[in-house]
Amino acid sequence: MMDSSFVGRCFPPAEPYVVGVEKVREFADAIGERSPLCHDRTAARAAGHRDLVAPPTFAIAVVARAQEAVLFDPQLGLDFSRVVHGDQSFTHHRSICAGDELTAVVHIDAIREMAGNDIITLRTELTAHDDVPVCTAVSTLVSRGVAS
Repeated sequence: MMDSSFVGRCFPPAEPYVVGVEKVREFADAIGERSPLCHDRTAARAAGHRDLVAPPTFAIAVVARAQEAVLFDPQLGLDFSRVVHGDQSFTHHRSICAGDELTAVVHIDAIREMAGNDIITLRTELTAHDDVPVCTAVSTLVSRGVAS
């Protein structure tokens, strides 16, 4: 059982994540994104972006790293070996571009039990170096209960 006193906690910013040109290209290749905005710096700049534009789901690379501090906190009581991803959403306030230096702050919005499973909802706010909001990611993780 997870410790419900964690609800409402905010975990301090993780070390900033610097978005690299090749990371954007590699991520785009991995998901089959062929847009020139993700591969060709000239095309991205011609379209009005500072540099390559990361696919929307690229945010998970930053979010997952930041959430580790929460998910592996022994006081929380989460058995990560039993975790499955329940849901994931991203609300982009602007595009993520190569060269961005992103800071992630993780909030625990909910912990509940349902049918013997523990469910945790995490909200991760990504901001740029100038504190401008970039993306809000909401993750719902399910820690499957042990069958009796």
